[in-house]
Formats: sequence, structure tokens, C-alpha cells
Amino acid sequence: MTVVQRIKNIITGVGMIAGGILMTLYPDMGIGAAALILSISLTLYGFRQIIYYITLARKMVGGRRILYRGVIILDLGLFTLTVSDNTKVYVAFYLLGIHFFYGIIDILRSREARRINAPSWKLSLITGLGNIMITVIAFIFAADLRTLNVLVYLYAAGVIYSGFLRILSSLRRTAIIYIQ
Repeated sequence: MTVVQRIKNIITGVGMIAGGILMTLYPDMGIGAAALILSISLTLYGFRQIIYYITLARKMVGGRRILYRGVIILDLGLFTLTVSDNTKVYVAFYLLGIHFFYGIIDILRSREARRINAPSWKLSLITGLGNIMITVIAFIFAADLRTLNVLVYLYAAGVIYSGFLRILSSLRRTAIIYIQ
């Protein structure tokens, strides 16, 4: 990871922590703001992947996978934007579902990193288990739909947790392999 990437990750982590704190301070606006930020970021990332495919990846091995990923993420971003106008309960469940999905992805990444004996597999496993645990606790509290604020607080806790882990991973030393 370069110095610029580290600084970018630290700024993103601090922004995530600040967003989580703002969600806990204003829980009525928290879900809508999270849905809006998520939809914008997913849409922009999907466009970026499609542009990357058009400019470079179509000539690469596995380039179509980048195109498919970009189209799916673009659709997810636009879907999030359309869902954000509906009832906040649906939006909360949708955001928690995405949180659960990222937890599963982190666990799968940790399994892959463990297979190649990478030292970062433990942090990735802890991140994934933490995301899944927060989502499961939120779904347990969501049995009573009147406790939407509890869902906002748990989602904000997940965002703050992810922000801290992003800062921690950017401050961690990376191994550099020198070939002589």
C-alpha cells in the first residue's frame, strides 16, 4: 500500500467514524443519509468499473468479470437510491443485508489469506465476524418494528467499527518482497 493509499484509507476511516457518530446523534435522518451515501458510492464505483472495462480490461484475461461486477454494482447503487424513498424499515433491512454480505466476503477473504499463509487473515476474520454479529443482533432487535432507532444505532456501530478497522489496516506494516 502506497503512502497516498494509506492517507486515503485513514481519511475514509475518519469519515466513516464521523458518519456513524452523526447517525447516532440524529437517528431519524441516519438511515436516509446512509442509504444516500451508499447509493452514490455504489453507483460511482459501478461506473468506474464499467469505464475501466471499456478503456483497459476488455483486453485482459477475466475482463468480462469486471464488466459484470460493474453492471451489478451499478444496479445495486441505483436500486438503493430508489428504495431510499420507501419506508425506513425496508431501507434499514437493506443496509443491514449489505453489511451481512460484506461480513461474509471478509470471512471468505480471510480463508483465502489463511491458505496462502498471509499474516492479515486474522484481522479479516475478525472484521467479517464483527459485521455478521452486528447484523444478527440488529435483526434480533428488529423483531419489534417500533425500535427503528435501535437498528440505526447498531448500523452506526457497524460503520464506526468498519472505520476503526480501516484505519487499523492502513497503519499496519505491509510486507515487501525484494527480488535480487
